[in-house]
Amino acid sequence: MAQTVKRAYKYRFYPTPEQAEELARTFGCVRLVYNKALEERARAYVIEGRRVSYVESSAALTAWKRSGDYAFLSQVSSVPLQQALRHLQAAFANFFAKRAKYPTFKSRKKSRASAEYTRSAFRWREGRLWLAKMDAPLDIRWSRPLPAGAEPSTVTVSRDAAGRWFVSLLVEETIALLPPEEQAVGVDAGITALATLSTGEKIVNPRHERRDRRKLARAQRALARTAKGSANRAKARLKVARVHARIADRRRDFLHKLTTRLVRENQTVVIEDLTVRNMVKNGKLARAISDASWRELRGMLEYKAAWYGRVVVAVDRWFPSSKLCSACGSAQDEMALNIREWACACGAAHDRDVNAARNILAAGQADK
Repeated sequence: MAQTVKRAYKYRFYPTPEQAEELARTFGCVRLVYNKALEERARAYVIEGRRVSYVESSAALTAWKRSGDYAFLSQVSSVPLQQALRHLQAAFANFFAKRAKYPTFKSRKKSRASAEYTRSAFRWREGRLWLAKMDAPLDIRWSRPLPAGAEPSTVTVSRDAAGRWFVSLLVEETIALLPPEEQAVGVDAGITALATLSTGEKIVNPRHERRDRRKLARAQRALARTAKGSANRAKARLKVARVHARIADRRRDFLHKLTTRLVRENQTVVIEDLTVRNMVKNGKLARAISDASWRELRGMLEYKAAWYGRVVVAVDRWFPSSKLCSACGSAQDEMALNIREWACACGAAHDRDVNAARNILAAGQADK
C-alpha cells in the first residue's frame, strides 16, 4: 500500500549578485507588509473592536503600493507579499483558536528571512527553477533527487543567519507504507543518554553544542569586543552564526538517522509527553535540554510515522515512569535524580532509564 503526501525538499543554492539583491529586496518587502498588516489589525481591534480579514489586508496592500511612501512594493513579485498576508491570517486564526500566542512583529536581525512563491510566480522546466523578476535559473545543488515526475506547487526561498541560501520545494509524493512489524518500543528521553529504549539499548547523547562550546565562546567574545553598527561587528556576528549553524546541522542529521531507524524497526513507538518549554526554565539543565532537542525528536517521529504507517503514542507527562517497578508495578515514594540504579522489594534490580522506558512502553500499550 502507499499514500500520497505533501513533502518539502530543501536544497542549498548560490545566487548571482543580481539574484541576491532581488531576493534581499523581496525579503525586506515581505517583512514590511507583514508588520504593517499586523499593526493595522492590532489598531482596528484596540480602537474599533473589530477583526480585520485577509480580504481587507489585501485591499490595503494594493493601496500601499499606490501611495508614494510604499510604491517600492511594486518592484518585487506580488505573490510573496500576498503569502505574507496569508501567513498572518493563519497566525491570527491559531491565536483565536488558542493554539498559539498573539502574532509578533518580524525583526530584521532575528527573524528568518524568507519569501514564498506559489505556482504563478515561478517557472519549473526540466529540473531548472526560475523565480519571478529573474532572468536566470537558480544555481541549485541537488544533494538528493526529487521524486520522478514531481512538480513543485510552492517554492520557499530563505537565507539563514550564517548567510547560506536555501530553496524548499513542496511536492506531492507517493510513499509506500512499510511492512507491518510486531515490535513496539518505549523511549525514555534523557541527557546523558539521549534515548534509552525498552530493549535495554542506550543511545548516547552526542552533545553537539558542548563539542563546539569553546569555538562558540571564542566567536562570541570576539563579537562582544566590536563596536555596534561597525563592519567588523557584522563579520563577527556571521562567524557566531556559522558555529551555531554547524551545531544545528549535525544535531538535525543525527536526529534524522535515529528517528528513521526507530520508525523502520518498530510498529509502535511510545514516548513521554514532555513539556520542554517548562523544563528549560531550570537554569542548571536548560543548556543541556536545549542541546538534546527532544521536541525536534518527537516531531520527526510523528511525521515519519504518519508517512510510513507507524504509530507514535505519547504517555501522560505526569506518569511516574522512573518510580515504578517494571516487574511488579510497585511505586517508590521518592527517587532523586542522582540515583541511576535501584532495587525493588520484589528483588528486581533496575537501571533507572531502562526501567522507565519499559514502563513507558507498558503505559502506551495500555492506552491503545
